[in-house]
Amino acid sequence: MAPMDYLTLKLIHQSAVVLSIGGFVLRGWASLNGQAWVRGRAAKTLPHLIDSVLLASAITLAWLAGLVPWHTPWLMSKIVGLLVYIGLGMIALKPGRDLRLRWAAWLGALVTFGFIVSVAITKQPAGFLLRLA
Repeated sequence: MAPMDYLTLKLIHQSAVVLSIGGFVLRGWASLNGQAWVRGRAAKTLPHLIDSVLLASAITLAWLAGLVPWHTPWLMSKIVGLLVYIGLGMIALKPGRDLRLRWAAWLGALVTFGFIVSVAITKQPAGFLLRLA
């Protein structure tokens, strides 16, 4: 793959990141404030499409760069962070749970997202946590 192709794929990945977090912020805020549109088909389907592009581009970028998670600590840190983000997001967006728990999970998911981005930028497994130490 030519360098420009890699850069194009990276731009697709980064764009999907922006769309994914933007959608999560909007859906979370709306869900926590009782908006009906978050239960609609588009609000439930579009995030899966965006996140599929995000995941596919991430796997392809890692493959092209020859990165293996268990040999690349910062990549493994991002994957663990992603699993935490998904878990918190599921709690935050699930109606019927305690509203305080959902708010806490939503805010926790946003902090976790920030952590994942900081790991991606610094290539350090601790990301922004290095600054807190």
